[in-house]
Formats: sequence, structure tokens, C-alpha cells
Amino acid sequence: MDAGPPPAPGPPAGPPPLFPAAPGGSSRLRRIATPVGVLAAVVGAFGYVATVDPNQPGHYPVCPLLRLTGIYCPGCGGLRSAHAFAHGDLAAAFGSNALAVVGYGLFAVLWAVWMVREAAGRPWRFALRPVHWWGIGAVLLIFTVVRNLPFGSAIAP
Repeated sequence: MDAGPPPAPGPPAGPPPLFPAAPGGSSRLRRIATPVGVLAAVVGAFGYVATVDPNQPGHYPVCPLLRLTGIYCPGCGGLRSAHAFAHGDLAAAFGSNALAVVGYGLFAVLWAVWMVREAAGRPWRFALRPVHWWGIGAVLLIFTVVRNLPFGSAIAP
């Protein structure tokens, strides 16, 4: 009995990848394009905040939580911090939002690791487990509570 020709291979199971690999392997330039794009966006945002002073009223919206309740959120003072950081005034940056300055440093370290790994052809999959998210939430909550108490006025904007 003749079974006929073998069936043609069908489409792969599951959805296609969001960013398919380049044919024949990807070049280093293509691999580092995303980290470079992210850095360009961050530099652009810092450049804008450096030129448009958040200390002058009317340029940026007011924090809705601060306006409605008088409570500083974890982000209050972040634009003033970024402005001072972009001008090299670390003391003023820490005074406006110390947690944001720590975040700038953390971003720089994570971005550098990401860039080095992508350039070497070893993609980095950065995933936080639930315990890490709970820790981040706890730090933000503690920072918010302390900066709104009388003894924490040194870290309030």
C-alpha cells in the first residue's frame, strides 16, 4: 500500500515570537539597539527636565495626592531631584527625593549589565519574584510614611 508523500510541516505551535531573531543570527548592533534606545529615552527625559526647571510653577502638573491631601507620595520631588541631578547638584537631588537618586544609580547599574550582556550575545532576562515586589512596596511605603512624619522632614521635598 502506497501512503503517498509525507505531509508538509505545519506552522509552529503557539503564537509567533514578539521580536523574531534576525535571519542568520543577529548582529551586535541589532542586539544593543534596545538598550541604546532605552538610554536615549532616559537621556532625553533628563535633558528636558534639565532645561525646563520644575522649580518654576506652571511647567509641570502638581502631584494630585499632595494637592488633595497634603501628603507627599514617594515620587514627590522627583522632577526637582532629576533637575538637580542633571545639573550635578547631588545634595539638592538627595534633598528633593533621596529614593529617586538611589533609583538613578540602580538604573545605571542594571542598564550597564544589560548592555554588556547584549553586546556579548547573552540576552539578560531580568524577572523579579513576588518577594522582591513585596520588598520594593515595603521600601516605598516606609519612605512615604517617614517623609510625612515630623522627624522625617529631612527627606521631604
